[in-house]
Amino acid sequence: MASHLFITLVLIGFTLALGMAGYRYLCGLPWLDALLESSMLMGGEGPIYSADLSSPTAKIFASFYALFCGLVLIAGSGILLAPVVHRILHRLHVPEEKS
Repeated sequence: MASHLFITLVLIGFTLALGMAGYRYLCGLPWLDALLESSMLMGGEGPIYSADLSSPTAKIFASFYALFCGLVLIAGSGILLAPVVHRILHRLHVPEEKS
């Protein structure tokens, strides 16, 4: 479980850093506002609209980052739950497939 938690935290940290860099350099936000905007999108609250999304590049980044955050949420949940589900399947005596 600890290794899966570590992998999930690294994935979340990478995603947060990617969002902060994008909002900083593409939208021109200060670092603290970029952190807020990225964190709110990752947390599922949605954008704060403190970002200047007047350029097409900023709009495209914001839309793809929002979609990417949704995928990270699904992937992180899967990574965290994989050992639990694996243990449940062992308890139910479900045989592993052999290749």
